[in-house]
Amino acid sequence: MINIDELKFDEKGLIPAVVVDSVTKRVLTVAYMNRESLKISMEKELTCFWSRSRQELWLKGETSGNYQHIVSITADCDRDALVVVVEPDGPACHLGTFSCFENPVWHSDSRSEFSLEGLYKLLEGRKRDMPEGSYTSYLFNKGLDKILKKVGEECTEVIIAAKAEDKRETVYEIADLAYHVMVLMVEAGISVEDVHRELASRHVIDHKVKQEKMT
Repeated sequence: MINIDELKFDEKGLIPAVVVDSVTKRVLTVAYMNRESLKISMEKELTCFWSRSRQELWLKGETSGNYQHIVSITADCDRDALVVVVEPDGPACHLGTFSCFENPVWHSDSRSEFSLEGLYKLLEGRKRDMPEGSYTSYLFNKGLDKILKKVGEECTEVIIAAKAEDKRETVYEIADLAYHVMVLMVEAGISVEDVHRELASRHVIDHKVKQEKMT
């Protein structure tokens, strides 16, 4: 851990802070902190910035209710910029969008980003639009029982591949299982964030149990 005195603030006493969502890993906003706002952020575990336009401290969410609960703060190699990982209570942008970065400028035709959140949105679109010829649409059309049957089948395939100690096949079957589980999640209205938060809560509990065993 480094302390505030080791950080490099600019000539105006500011340091840029890139705010990232702890679940989606998306950049929510880029703002500035000074020593005081950084201290407040660490004490309250809520993002507090220095507003360059208003020339005053700005506790994010104080008026909107969209607080950003800080998970971690990390400095870059030069110690003149910060990444602040948060759990947001609501939209980060004053326009009401999840992130301030919602305006694509360019993307590659040969490369694409993959994320569970992106896959989830794709599956939601399949359920909403029901395009013909889509296997996903077929599953949603057949309903919960069919989806559950496929989840069960894929579980079995994972077990068989793992028992055979075939890593490549096991990875393939786990991917199939993950896909069908996400179809089930969409059908049941369970978000990726719901599962993430449940796993995070178990991590905390597990950590506490380990501590208790050590004492």
